[in-house]
Amino acid sequence: MKNLQVSKKLFLLPFAFCLLPGLLVGCNPQKRAEKKLQKDTSSVTDFEGSLVFNDVTLDQADEQGRPLWKVQAKKAVYTKDKKTARIQNPTGDLFQDGKLVLQIKAKSGEIQEDGKKVFLNGQIVATDPRNGAVLKGDQLEWRPKEDLLIVRDNLVGTHKQLDAVANEGRYFSRSQQLELIGQVVGTSKDPVLQVRTEHLIWQIPQKMVIGDRPLQINRYKGQTVTDQAFGNSGQVNLNTKTATLKQNVQINSLEPPMQIAGNSVTWDLTTEMVTSDQPLKVFHRQQQVTLTGNQGQVDLKGKVARLSGNVRGVGTRNQSQLQADRVSWNISTEEFDAVGNVTYKQVNPPLHLTGPQAAGRLQDQTVVVTGGGGANSGGRVVTEIIP
Repeated sequence: MKNLQVSKKLFLLPFAFCLLPGLLVGCNPQKRAEKKLQKDTSSVTDFEGSLVFNDVTLDQADEQGRPLWKVQAKKAVYTKDKKTARIQNPTGDLFQDGKLVLQIKAKSGEIQEDGKKVFLNGQIVATDPRNGAVLKGDQLEWRPKEDLLIVRDNLVGTHKQLDAVANEGRYFSRSQQLELIGQVVGTSKDPVLQVRTEHLIWQIPQKMVIGDRPLQINRYKGQTVTDQAFGNSGQVNLNTKTATLKQNVQINSLEPPMQIAGNSVTWDLTTEMVTSDQPLKVFHRQQQVTLTGNQGQVDLKGKVARLSGNVRGVGTRNQSQLQADRVSWNISTEEFDAVGNVTYKQVNPPLHLTGPQAAGRLQDQTVVVTGGGGANSGGRVVTEIIP
């Protein structure tokens, strides 16, 4: 009966006796383990009922015999119940499906539940050798059966694609996906962007950064923020260098000084083209001109806005109004071209013009409405002077 109990303890804690110095693989039979313990008395000390090992290697395998983790430690202390091991200065490897996925080191740690969980504390460094991602923090937990590595407290992640800080990170080794939680700041290097939010998913192989909470994106040139974007959710494709924002989207540009708003906006960070197939609003802060349309695009580099579908333009300073099917607005020259069912109104002096085409400047009320020259341009110009 006594031998049965001892054998049972060995089965429940396979790493407790199999991972002494020089034994880096699976468990040996009970008698071999007992002989090994007796032989290595110089490395093992019985301290108040706990076993103390110096300069040891510990490992754990799954049901198929594939490695789950292997850790070297300066010192390991096994508790009386033989279910927990406290380790000092651990370094080692973590495996998934028998393959190396992470390399780790820390100041101290603990192995619990017969090796099912590994905890590390203090100056944590976890590196994925497959993609070069490095995670640092104050606490680490490895749950091999859940394919989950958790880094808590002051997470710092670095990679050639992105640097990130957050309260907590959850790394899924199979998909190489990092979930960032709490006060997240992610900074990409190409393009130079900063993403701020409370929850962010970084898919490293796909080069995708996805936010399902309100987020802010800052675009930099040098040390200067040139553009800011806000949305209830969004994603950044680091491969194509595009950002897509959804719901309550607002993009503020420094040059030209414009504000773009909509519910679904795609921002090409290379060409600096902002596009939407949904209602879009464009406001020039200095000119005090607003354009709205059912869809459109704004070329921030070329400083041209093109809107179509029930386009309306308003010059706030002189209360001039423009309506058309399509409008092209040259932001630098402050000139516009309007096509299709054009209507122009102004208050002082009172004037109402309609026609198929128009061109001019809303700010200084120099607008010319024409009948066009094409066969399909059609329509005549009507001028109404209001007394």
